[in-house]
Amino acid sequence: MNIKLWVLLLLFLGYFGKAQETVKGKVQDSETKNVISQAEVSVLNKSDRQLIQKVLSDSSGLFQLTNISVNTYILIRKDGYRTRELDKTEDFSLIELEPATENISEVVIRSTARSIKLNDGNIVMSVSGNKDFKTSANLLEVLRKTPGVSIDQEGGIFMGGRITPAIFIDGKPVAMSSQELQSYLRSLPPEMVESIEVNANPSSKYDAEFKGIIDIRLKRNGNLGWKGNYSGNTYVNKYSYRENSLNLSYNTEKIAYSLQSGYNNGISTYRYNALQKLANTNVMRTNTYQEDEGNVYSIQTGADFRLNDKSRVGISVRGNFRTSDRIRSGSLYTTNNDESLLIFNTESENPTDYSQKNYGLNTDYSFQNKGFKLNFLGNYLSVKNKQKDDFINRDKPTTELLSYWKSDLLNKIDIQTVQIDVSQKIGNADIEAGIKYSHSITHNNIRYDTLSVNDRFVFDPERSNMFSYQEKIWAGYVSYRQKLGKLQINGGLRFENTASISDAVTRDSVVSRNYLEWLPSFSTVYTFNKSNELSLSYSRKMTRPVFSQLNPFRVYFSPLNYWIGNPYLQPSFTSQIKLTYRYKNWVTSFTAGKEKDVMTRYPLYNPKTNVLEYLGTNLPYRKFASLETSFPMKVTRWWNINSQITGYYNDEFRPYLDEVFALKVYNYEIRINQVFSLPKGYTINLFANYESKTGNSLYIIKPRYTVDLSVQKSWFNNTLNTKIGYNNIFDSYNQQLEFRHKQIMDNRLTHWWDSSRLVVSVGYSFGSSKYQAKELQKTEEENRTR
Repeated sequence: MNIKLWVLLLLFLGYFGKAQETVKGKVQDSETKNVISQAEVSVLNKSDRQLIQKVLSDSSGLFQLTNISVNTYILIRKDGYRTRELDKTEDFSLIELEPATENISEVVIRSTARSIKLNDGNIVMSVSGNKDFKTSANLLEVLRKTPGVSIDQEGGIFMGGRITPAIFIDGKPVAMSSQELQSYLRSLPPEMVESIEVNANPSSKYDAEFKGIIDIRLKRNGNLGWKGNYSGNTYVNKYSYRENSLNLSYNTEKIAYSLQSGYNNGISTYRYNALQKLANTNVMRTNTYQEDEGNVYSIQTGADFRLNDKSRVGISVRGNFRTSDRIRSGSLYTTNNDESLLIFNTESENPTDYSQKNYGLNTDYSFQNKGFKLNFLGNYLSVKNKQKDDFINRDKPTTELLSYWKSDLLNKIDIQTVQIDVSQKIGNADIEAGIKYSHSITHNNIRYDTLSVNDRFVFDPERSNMFSYQEKIWAGYVSYRQKLGKLQINGGLRFENTASISDAVTRDSVVSRNYLEWLPSFSTVYTFNKSNELSLSYSRKMTRPVFSQLNPFRVYFSPLNYWIGNPYLQPSFTSQIKLTYRYKNWVTSFTAGKEKDVMTRYPLYNPKTNVLEYLGTNLPYRKFASLETSFPMKVTRWWNINSQITGYYNDEFRPYLDEVFALKVYNYEIRINQVFSLPKGYTINLFANYESKTGNSLYIIKPRYTVDLSVQKSWFNNTLNTKIGYNNIFDSYNQQLEFRHKQIMDNRLTHWWDSSRLVVSVGYSFGSSKYQAKELQKTEEENRTR
């Protein structure tokens, strides 16, 4: 039945669209009006930014292009000039390039090219060549300064302050663990990234779990021969951490090879402090200090085969290997209410030996003929985690051993996905359809052994756990897009059928689910002119609980503090609208929505044992809204300021301990990124971020801020790039929380990470060849001169 359906679909979509168009143009200097020869003019596909055609302007600055369609755009590059990007609808008869101003001996400021644009209402931020990111050591630091994106102290990525986005590379989702993804983003210098697209309201084309998408477009090397880049970063605080990455590419006329490798190592630290007034009026202080010495090795290699002008196939394999030796020490210091009498004073040690091995395989195939396009994408990811812990608790004054237990964890994850997408252009309309299958298997086995009175370790069945989870997802979508003059409309419908089985073996508990959901989306974009755009979008999304939320075993933060998963969690559903308006580089967006069956954790305090555990549950609903604006200001010729202001609203309905807490929380965030372009090619960047008081129905989160300062300079014709900076200068970005309802629990806690660091970064580019592929066409005018 499925084969018949696809045959009918391909027959329906498989005829040609409009004939290819040919355009001619001329390139000249915007100031001298002299013609520019040997300018690189490239035609790229809008959907995946793949290179379709490349030519060079002749000695008269003239060029000619074919294969031009509405679904393409044009890039014009020339050393010493700013890169220009043009849409097919723009005038090509005379294209002026602005001279670059990076390598100058005095300050010469010209009007800057537009660094922000909208694509279907999504912000697209140029990265390479953008002075706002010149001093950033890697792509993770770039994302911290990107509108609509925030990075926490542990490198976690969020959109809208609450959503963990999916990461795409060149329009394709990447199957990586969170640790592997962070290592990859740290290995990418800004110079290797063309642009970042922030999609805060993905359409039905994308997986239901993707509430947000960050699409990273890498720069393509169109020259034949090989090219390389080395990037090294060193972070220095009490301890140092080092990142090293090497990227190589080799291009022939038919095949593009790539190799990426990285090695990171060093020590990071973390502190946790809590003050809790117990039910018996005693006061308990918790202090935890952690040192994590880690090593990360990564390698990825791939090849992209251009079979002909219409077809290409790519394959890549990768491995990521991580080891970590963690030392965590803590204390529980408890007194009576006026702190005049010591009740108990215990100390704990928690050494950990952790390792992770990731293996990934990606294959993709694309076929394009005029208005018809077909894409195939296959991903395989295998993750293996091992962790051994010791939990040793002593009475501090006497050093008497109070308890001692060990844990041995083995966790295996296998994920396979296959996706096929087809699209057909019919006049000004595009019809697109796709189908996807995903299969994931996770096994978790953790064993605890406790030291008995006979000084022997005995199996602990209360803490030990075996848990497995299997999930199969069949999904498909159909979408329609049409442009009517200045108005573009998009509509789509997606279905996802989920079949899952979670098996808590040690508890003899099996939870099986099978459900089908329909998820619509709609968006419209109106372009008044080049400077004004307005877009409106709607989507319905589904979020399934992840393995860590379902697994009912204990993860300890301290001997009296741990969290447990809930295998009975239900998926949540979010409906939201987003309105975006752009005026030049000024972008303002408003988002509002409602989430049902919200997955969250809640604290449960036992007054008899003083144990505080965090459990998972579904809340009935949560309403949310945000208003965000980002805009640049040119104070002087050498001083630019980019500002971002975001206001948040959160209305959470939370039943908790036989009561209902429904609290409306308002908060805001301000970011200011200042760039100073100085003589001799120096760039200074001052970045500041402030977050107001926020929280939820149970916790208050105190205000916090951070300030970063960095300097950048390029040498030897831009082949050597050096940066030095200091992140979180005032060490002011710790997170402080306070429980709102003192009658239930009086608890205050602080998380601190060593994010206040000196950063030294060096990047070196080498090996780029200067000759072009034979397929590059000469214009008719230049052919006549030979």
